[in-house]
This record gives sequence, C-alpha cells and structure tokens, in this order.
Amino acid sequence: MPNPPAIPHKQRLAYIDWMRGLACVLMFQTHCYDSWLGGAARQGSFIRWSQLGGTLPAPLFLFLAGISCALLTDRMRRQGSTPAEIARATILRGAEIFGLGLLFRLQEFLLGQPWAPWTDLLRVDVLNVIGISLMLMGAANWLVRRRAASVALAAAFAAAIAMATPPLWTTWRPRFLPWYLESYVNGVHTFGVPQPWLFPVFPWTAFAFAGLAAGFLLFAGWPSKNPGRAAALFGAAGVAIFFLASGLDASPVRLYAVYDYWHTSPAFLLARVGVLLVILAGVYAWCRWGLGQIGFGPLIRLGQASLIVYWVHIEFVYGRFSILPKRAQTIPAASLGLFVIFAAMVVLATLRTRWKGRGGDILARLRRHPRPAENA
Repeated sequence: MPNPPAIPHKQRLAYIDWMRGLACVLMFQTHCYDSWLGGAARQGSFIRWSQLGGTLPAPLFLFLAGISCALLTDRMRRQGSTPAEIARATILRGAEIFGLGLLFRLQEFLLGQPWAPWTDLLRVDVLNVIGISLMLMGAANWLVRRRAASVALAAAFAAAIAMATPPLWTTWRPRFLPWYLESYVNGVHTFGVPQPWLFPVFPWTAFAFAGLAAGFLLFAGWPSKNPGRAAALFGAAGVAIFFLASGLDASPVRLYAVYDYWHTSPAFLLARVGVLLVILAGVYAWCRWGLGQIGFGPLIRLGQASLIVYWVHIEFVYGRFSILPKRAQTIPAASLGLFVIFAAMVVLATLRTRWKGRGGDILARLRRHPRPAENA
C-alpha cells in the first residue's frame, strides 16, 4: 500500500487535541458516576469499569503535556532559541499552571465553606503536578541540545521517577518533611499514609517525561514526514511495552520490600505508558482516516480548552452547584447528567476557542463605537 500524502502540520496536530479531548470525556464519566451514583448502583461491574476508565485521564493529560513540551522545544530550537530561553519559556508556563492549581484549590475551599477544612488548600491535585512536570522538563531541556540526547534524558528521568516511587511511598518515606511538602513526594496529605487518589511527583511526573521522549521522537525528521507509519510503529511499541510490563509483574524477582502493583509499581506505570502509545496510534488513525477528520470535532474542541473544561466541570459534578443530588442516582439518571455535562462543556470549549485572544479586538470595536451619550 502506498504511503498516504503527508498531512499539513496543523491537521496532524489535531489528533493531539483529540487525544486530550478523549481524556476529558474519560474524566467526565469517572467523576459523574463517582459523584452521583447511589444505592445499588454503587455496586457491581458498572461502577468498577467506570473507575477503571478513570485510571487513564491523568496519565493522558501528563503524557500530552510532555508531547506539547517537546513540540515547543523543537519549534524554539528551529528558531534559534538558546537552551536557557527554551527552559525559561517552559518553566514559566509550568509556574503559571502550578499557580492556577493553587487558585483552583482556593476556589474549591471558599465554595466548600463552612465544611471544607483549611488543609484542602494544600492538597496536591493534577494541575499542581502538571505545572511541576513542565518546570522539571524545562530544566531537563536546558541540559541538552540534541534530539537524541533529549530522548535519552527524558526516558531516563521517567524510569528513575518510576523506580524511586515504591520506596518513597513506603520504606524511604521523607517523614522529616512537613506533611504539605511530603505530600508532593508521595501524596500523604494529612492522612499519615500516602493516598493513591492524589497526584504527587512520584510517580505522576514519569508520564510527562515519557510523553516528552515520545514527542521528540514523534516530531523527528522521518516520523514527521511519514506520520502514518510512525503512528503504527508507536502503536506496535505500545503493545510490546504492555506485554513487557506484564512479564515484569509476573517475575518472581522483587526489588522492593513492599510491592503494590496498582499504585506504585513501575510495571503498572510501564503498562499504562504502553496503553497511551496504543491510544496515540488509534487516535491518529481516527483523525486521519476516520470520522475524526470531518469538520467540527467535539473532542478536538474539548482538547483545545481542556484547562477551563476541567476547572468548570468539577464544580457542577462534585461541588456545591452539582446538577444532580450526589450519591442518590440510578445509572440511567447519572448517564443523563453525564450527557448534559458533556454537551455543556463542548459549548463552553467552543466559545472559549472562538473568543480566545479576541479581547483586544472587542476593546477596539468598543472604542470605534462610542456610547450614545458621548455623541450627544
């Protein structure tokens, strides 16, 4: 079969937005069913499958943050930017997202009064770890200049973070740190033991560095000219990595005194990286040859405005303004609520995308059309 013609750069990158939009949809279903299902609906296979799908959104967001960082680094290198300039741009973006994460926690604390404890202000959430990951990736890219070295360094960081996670959660816990600092290491928060539902640096930043390595490979010369074949190779590599991770988990050799496959195991993290690569290949195929290439794409819109979508939907699912009573719904009722959330977030994302960066135009128009009183 002849290789399909190369896709224009902007069209090729649409699949990255689509993949981020997929993460949003998986996040919606996880949060909606977790918040709203009650009674017998909280038992059985449906809720278990929903929560299993919930293991993918955070890795997807972090993996795609790494790919986006690689894209920015590549672009700035081609423009002649120095490593210091590239690092500064990435670190500032990471600091911005980290600051937004703190602002989000403040909003949730204020809206949660009088019940929310002050310690919620210091909870480590996904925006915090995305911001930290970008700052760390910016520092890493400052150390190297060549693509091959960037790939090797990113992969090494991902492996080191994954390998260090089990002891930092158990036998090597930094108990000497205050809880609000230790929580960034292992998610201990105020509970005395690490919590798997939080997002500490270990292991979550490993997904970002894995995405950084994948991104540098993805935007290299041959893959950028042969995106279809490159996507197929990424998918095949993902399958191989998944089976490698399964073999490592089945091995009788244990490197750690405490082994927890579902929360801290490097094998589980490796398996999820394999799944992410398979998803990347599938999404590319969908956007290149499937219905994803047709005009308006709801998931692309969600992906282009994922930050505001994440921010807003939380309050209407978990917060004071939840559109349905919590822990009281049947599966059909919660599914209807999920559809409403999805549709509303697509509308919000569409408006956000269309109006982004147009504030200056709006002000200019207002200046060109003075108020009636000024014409009198």
